[in-house]
Amino acid sequence: MREFELAIIGGGPAGMAAAVAAREAGIEDIVIFERDTQLGGILNQCIHNGFGLHTFKEELTGPEYAERYIEQVLALGIPYELGTMVLGISKDKEISIISRTRGAETVKAKAIVLAMGCRERPRGALGIAGFRPQGVYTAGTAQKLVNCEGVIPGKEVVILGSGDIGLIMARRMTLEGAKVRAVVELMPYSSGLKRNIVQCLDDYGIPLMLSHTVVDIKGKQKLEGVVVAAVDEKNNPIEGTEEYFPCDTLLLSCGLIPENELSKSAGVELSPLTNGPSVDESLETNIEGVYACGNVLHVHDLVDFVSEEAVRAGKNAAEYIKGKPAAPGTPVNVKPANGVRYTVPSKLYIESVEESVHIRFRVTGVFKGSAIVVKSAGRELFRKRGRIFVPSEMQDIIIKKQALEGITDDITVEIEEGSV
Repeated sequence: MREFELAIIGGGPAGMAAAVAAREAGIEDIVIFERDTQLGGILNQCIHNGFGLHTFKEELTGPEYAERYIEQVLALGIPYELGTMVLGISKDKEISIISRTRGAETVKAKAIVLAMGCRERPRGALGIAGFRPQGVYTAGTAQKLVNCEGVIPGKEVVILGSGDIGLIMARRMTLEGAKVRAVVELMPYSSGLKRNIVQCLDDYGIPLMLSHTVVDIKGKQKLEGVVVAAVDEKNNPIEGTEEYFPCDTLLLSCGLIPENELSKSAGVELSPLTNGPSVDESLETNIEGVYACGNVLHVHDLVDFVSEEAVRAGKNAAEYIKGKPAAPGTPVNVKPANGVRYTVPSKLYIESVEESVHIRFRVTGVFKGSAIVVKSAGRELFRKRGRIFVPSEMQDIIIKKQALEGITDDITVEIEEGSV
């Protein structure tokens, strides 16, 4: 059985950033397992710009951003195995893998970083009526077809969901000569970044239909069109508001799900709020020596934040391998409250916090003139006012060590409305 000090599952931006950080922290025996034929993950098909402004202080395309980390991996001599599928992880950190070159085998690691990314929510999870004709794709699948394979799925397009991938594909399909008839969003607000709404929809005259959804798909063999209807405050279709859009392509941009089947096999505790692992301030899961970062932990809006988070996971995994003692004491729970959907981390070992701790979360709706407030037993630990907080933008707050001293009760993160 091959043994490694650190095994990283996933060779996307999170996995590579974690590997680089661990090597720079002094860990020599590292391996990255990647199921694709190249490093870079989803960035390889994201040929649009807008990446790297935080990490590299310049605007890059997805492949350019990935290449920066690939160059670091190569320069540091970090081994990686491509075309390698991880089949399972045991609680004692034995990893079952299979590849064309080595066949099936089991390897063992002292520490593991989970960096498997996320997947798209498919049509089967949406409950849309109608047959299953040719022409219905997830937005990410269409992106790969267009950007990597040079194949245009269709010429008359409707997009369901206003996530960032859907917005970007509205522009991409338009640039390829297709007619995007509408982007349809169930919620009364977009789930994509404001800049993508402006640059991908407004600049091309593509309508965004908020509080609407697709209620029927027409066509048996090939997609002929979709029926769109308005929804009420409970997201139920309103009778009499149906509108038919003839189209040959329906793209689904209805949310991303952290890829955690491997985490479950290892016995990692998952959060029902994020569908990702529950972690502490060091990004360690409930299994000692197993860390999680990136979109497998919770879905991010910017890859720069993925990389920053992965650096912390890699450094903490390195400290564990070098013998850093387990966190002392009992953890304090970090809980979402009014207006906050989830928090990462979900628990803190106060004594283990060195200088400060990051708490990341998303809000449940659009909040204007409000404040982010962090409390424990009536004591205010942090306050940040903002002009507007929206679900599409992940919030990242930093709480200093001194603000946490003496805390033994649960910590809550909430939105206080009308605070500006």
